[in-house]
Amino acid sequence: MASDLHGLLRSLRVWDPRVTELRPFDPAAAPAEPLTLFTEWFAEAVAAGQAEPHTMSLATSDAEGRPDVRIVMLHRADADGWSFATHATSHKGGQLAARPYAALAFYWPVLGRQVRVRGPVTAAPAEESQGDLHARSTGALAAALTGRQSEVLGSVEELERASEAAWDRARREPDAPVPTWTLYHLRPDTVEFFQGDEHRRHVRLNYRRKQAGWGQELLWP
Repeated sequence: MASDLHGLLRSLRVWDPRVTELRPFDPAAAPAEPLTLFTEWFAEAVAAGQAEPHTMSLATSDAEGRPDVRIVMLHRADADGWSFATHATSHKGGQLAARPYAALAFYWPVLGRQVRVRGPVTAAPAEESQGDLHARSTGALAAALTGRQSEVLGSVEELERASEAAWDRARREPDAPVPTWTLYHLRPDTVEFFQGDEHRRHVRLNYRRKQAGWGQELLWP
């Protein structure tokens, strides 16, 4: 089995030109702050047909400093920071309570691009968190109402019963409160933009927050 996996890995390509367009990126022409460039790159990823460009890896650590990572959805990016949501009682919610610092990573292979964001995380007020939830789909509310995220599940049937009840309530009460649902804002200390290059001369532009504004630096690939 290990040899099969090794062979499969060796057969794969990164940035196949049939599906990936590696565009030139001139860091000297980049805007003064990272949110503007992120917005441009995000729109270009959408226009290029990148599947689920709003999904991102969220890395946190527990009270002992052990790392954890999972895929979540970006809810918005603005002056408050890069925002995502989860139950405060989930594993990641507990980790953020213990160590309120996190990292995000976006990967858009259709353009050979990555964006990495690191910084402190704060929880939004309850009213803002509930507003975020109720602006989403009925399915999102049903999932939030199902609750118990990250707890041990006794059986698939137990989940089906809880989910069906949650869907019924979400349809009947589109403004049903979910007290544990929390919107989190990551205010970046650093934001790195990575543009892949076919000759492996990848461009890495890193923004670093200063007391006033942002500084920029290039990184070796």
